[in-house]
Amino acid sequence: MPSFDVVSELDMMEVENAWNQACKELAQRFDFKGTSTAIERDKALDFVIRANSEGRAEAAVSVLREKLAKRGVPQEGLDPQAVEPAAGGHVRQVIKLKRGLKSEDAKKIVAVVKGTALKVQAAIQGDAVRVTSKKRDDLQACMQAIRTAALGIPLLFQNFRE
Repeated sequence: MPSFDVVSELDMMEVENAWNQACKELAQRFDFKGTSTAIERDKALDFVIRANSEGRAEAAVSVLREKLAKRGVPQEGLDPQAVEPAAGGHVRQVIKLKRGLKSEDAKKIVAVVKGTALKVQAAIQGDAVRVTSKKRDDLQACMQAIRTAALGIPLLFQNFRE
């Protein structure tokens, strides 16, 4: 029976490439020269933006968002935190990457699938939702319904099987 999995993940290779491009642009742009503005990655694979003013931090965030969008990384996968004061009159902002499907989000996906009136079944399996059907066309229509639902989380469809 054909099936696929709905998961909430980001393509980490594309995130890494976008981060490298954003760091290069910060180093080359005239308005960032001598401002000690930097985008760093911490061990949890989140971004830390350090700047000497809040305006520079916001500009660095917009550069990062632009590069991520060009690489096809969904903006729903970013969770920017509040700007915090740091040592030496600088500011710091953490941008967390959303990974994993929470149970509330999985329930929303199952509700969307059930609301399509297609002959498909959805089952929550850990951090994924498995959708099965007898017809491949029903699965593809279900994928389209999930994409258009605008759930506010980055979604990937994996393990499409016949």
